[in-house]
Amino acid sequence: MRTHHAVAVVVVLILGLGAKQFFFPPQDAEASIRADQAVSLNVLQMHRDMDMKNLPVQRVHDMALVFDAD
Repeated sequence: MRTHHAVAVVVVLILGLGAKQFFFPPQDAEASIRADQAVSLNVLQMHRDMDMKNLPVQRVHDMALVFDAD
């Protein structure tokens, strides 16, 4: 009797998923990039254009390799 309940639950889940796909089909994103509209980005040029003198500097106090003297 329990197998009938399990099969019924699986059937209801499959039918529900099918109904969801029928009433709410997957949609394409509005911002999708197609091959004919693709814009090439040159990452190296982006790094060259960045002014390294104006970047924020953080002080680092690294104690990773300091051990107690036993």
